[in-house]
Amino acid sequence: MTHSDILIVGAGLSGLACAHFLQKYMPSSTVSILERTHRVGGVIDSWQDGGFLTEAGPHGFLDNKQESQEILQDLQLESLVQKAPLADFKRYICKNGQLMALPQKPRELITSPLLSFSSKLRLLVEPFIKPIPGTPTVSEWAAARFGTGVLPLVDAAVTGTFSGDFTRLSMDAVMPGVRQVEKAYGSLLKGLRAKNKKKAGSSSLPSMVNFPEGMVTLVNRLAEGKNILFDHPVQSVQKMAQGWQVTTSNGGFTCSHLVSALPVNGGLNLLAQFAPPTVRIAESTICNVVLGFKDTGFVPKAFGYLAPECEQRFVLGCMFTTQMFPGRAPEGQVLLEALVGGRRHPERVSLSDRELIAQTLTDLGELLDLPGDPLFCKVLRPTGGIPQLEEDHLALLRWRAALQEQEAGLHLCGFGWDGIGMNDATKSARDVAMSIIDGAAGSRQAEVKPVYF
Repeated sequence: MTHSDILIVGAGLSGLACAHFLQKYMPSSTVSILERTHRVGGVIDSWQDGGFLTEAGPHGFLDNKQESQEILQDLQLESLVQKAPLADFKRYICKNGQLMALPQKPRELITSPLLSFSSKLRLLVEPFIKPIPGTPTVSEWAAARFGTGVLPLVDAAVTGTFSGDFTRLSMDAVMPGVRQVEKAYGSLLKGLRAKNKKKAGSSSLPSMVNFPEGMVTLVNRLAEGKNILFDHPVQSVQKMAQGWQVTTSNGGFTCSHLVSALPVNGGLNLLAQFAPPTVRIAESTICNVVLGFKDTGFVPKAFGYLAPECEQRFVLGCMFTTQMFPGRAPEGQVLLEALVGGRRHPERVSLSDRELIAQTLTDLGELLDLPGDPLFCKVLRPTGGIPQLEEDHLALLRWRAALQEQEAGLHLCGFGWDGIGMNDATKSARDVAMSIIDGAAGSRQAEVKPVYF
């Protein structure tokens, strides 16, 4: 048996970030990472072909979270960062078969054609609406809080984040901080005004962050100097009198602290002996249809667009990648990335590459002035799913909290436990690292997450 003070299962962003913070703040400890595959990064994987650069997983993260900024500083990556400021780029939504710019600021909703006059009046009633009881879905909460007129906008935001179904996603799981503000102040708008008065500093919009060689830059740099054991799928986990024993297909390990940094369903499988309330949560899968065109100026200066379900589009949304980050396509060409499938339409992921490309081109051609046939086509198929924070997720979080309290030295983080963004993963990983260092179970403070589409 090989012993480590801390053993981490999973060399995705969560596992690597947790190891980073442990080595930074507790350098005397021995930390090992078990990874079932031959590479680091998990769902993060950059892809290059024919002068095009795209992401098979996350396309970046916002620069407004302390934990992620700490990692960039520690790894001396700040000089390599590419930033796409949200304030400099429009975001579009498909409405009535055409692209319409989303308001950059909440007050711009008053003049935006996206909402009818009656829907705008309904927004003014929000301070008088009592907190929504129970555990509503995102759609139920939004309709009760702001009226049904906002539902296409909310649907688009959920599509862009989860590729999910807002009639299934739990508001308390997706945005617990918003729910806390609503209940504490009796109104979300009242609460946000009160919190903004207390908040110091700039309220400017953040930027999307990536790197010239793609997101793999981050995970590859995080992996440097780490003791990572590749091709070590875990077969069993056993609690011992002192610590934990982990058996893999390539040997056994013992540790004082065991961190499961797997995606939520992988974590449930690993810890099935502890009777989680569900064996698996729902996931959404999407295909990324990558298209290169001659640059004729047909792509607006924008991040892209999203399409709510009521529009009945084939494509969930499209990223105008070369507008955001330079060097993503050969000179004189532009790169578009269309997302297809999602929680509502998983059958589309099973279509052939040819059919996916054909239907995507038809859909995009109705919204954009495409300059003829694409010069480049590629379908990137999912290697994993996007966890959906639906009704059963709250019970899962309660089970995790109780398990970590009862089983000394066991810690859970990873993709889908505390959100699905890279910032969520980094924060959760740091919380786990600090709970190990402090010798107490970590408590995660719910935050109010802005929605940027």
